[in-house]
Amino acid sequence: MDDMAFKIKADFLKGLAHPIRLRIIEYLKNGEASVGKLEQQLGVKQSNLSRHLATLRDLGVLEARQEKTSVYYAIHDQDIFKILRPIAELLRKKLKKSEKILESLGRD
Repeated sequence: MDDMAFKIKADFLKGLAHPIRLRIIEYLKNGEASVGKLEQQLGVKQSNLSRHLATLRDLGVLEARQEKTSVYYAIHDQDIFKILRPIAELLRKKLKKSEKILESLGRD
C-alpha cells in the first residue's frame, strides 16, 4: 500500500478517536435522532455536539436530513460496527487479562 492509503486510513481512525463521537455512533445504532435529542441524551452542549456531528458527517459515518427547523442524524453505513465491534472485543480480552494479573497479585 502506498503512503496515501495509510494516511487516509489514519485520518479516518483519528476522526473516530473521540469519546463523544463514539457515544454518538453507539446512540444512533438504534435509529436516527435530532440534534436536540442527542444533546439531551448525551449531555453535550449543542455547540460542542455540532462540531462532533460535522466531523462524523465529513468522515461519511453519519448522514443528516433537515425537517423544518430540526436536523436529524443517522448512521450512514452500518458497516461502521464491523470496525467498532472487534475493537470492543480486543479491549474486553485485554481487560480480562489485566483482571487475572490483578487477582494473582492479591494471592500473596
